[in-house]
Amino acid sequence: MPDIDVLDSTLHHTETGTGTTFVFLHGNPGSAHLWRNVLPRVGPGRLLAPDLIGMGRSGKPDIPYLFADHARYLDAWFDALDLDQVVLVGHDWGGALAFDWAARHPERVRGLAFLEAIVKPMAWADLSPQARKRSETLRAPGTGEEMVLDQNLFVRQAFTGGVLTPVDDADLETYLAPYPTPESRRPVLAWARQMPLGGEPAELVTRIEAYDAWLAASADVPKLLMTFEGSPTLLIGEQLAAWCATHIAALETVPCGKAGHHAPEDRPEEIATALSAWADRHHLR
Repeated sequence: MPDIDVLDSTLHHTETGTGTTFVFLHGNPGSAHLWRNVLPRVGPGRLLAPDLIGMGRSGKPDIPYLFADHARYLDAWFDALDLDQVVLVGHDWGGALAFDWAARHPERVRGLAFLEAIVKPMAWADLSPQARKRSETLRAPGTGEEMVLDQNLFVRQAFTGGVLTPVDDADLETYLAPYPTPESRRPVLAWARQMPLGGEPAELVTRIEAYDAWLAASADVPKLLMTFEGSPTLLIGEQLAAWCATHIAALETVPCGKAGHHAPEDRPEEIATALSAWADRHHLR
């Protein structure tokens, strides 16, 4: 489980196996720990799962922790490890980072799988009343800081309410460990405020539109969407899954059962099975 020097900091990752490189990217407020029950079931391959900058056991440099910051450090990590011909697997913001990296490095991508990811800009009207209130609270100066930095509710709620079965105390402590102080939680708040709603943040919406164009045009890259049901916290429901089927080239969609947004906690076996079968169908390893 090495730490790699990237830019002015370090990125930590887990690594097992040999063969085709699979890179598993987590979202907010997770870490590589999210994949702990998926990776052992995936089968052959060099399986890498980094902690994003400011998260997990990676460094916490003094940066704004915007999407572009995460992409810069992740770019440096890919280059430091000289990764090529990779299969990307992304959840939440990890899916968005996978799309973005693939769109900018298409010659280095063999396949792309995702679940509960940020696939396109959203309108406020797309949100449920509960989700809209939560997003407004997080974005508002003062109330977002109170919720995430002072009360430290975001991480706790993610892995007790954003799953169908709350994680056990030991796993919750692992998720909480990188964020012992209000200052250490700033990456979590920054991510929460990056959700592309109502055209903002404008620079991120432009970047998402660019990777959506690549997703629509890249018929030579096999893609897998894993979907779930049974929770109001889900990001990709039937409507957005249908959008993906229409707007993403070479896409297969596989239902993986009931889960909350942090689906690898609820359905690790189903995720690994879907991923393995898809990889084998397309001779990705």
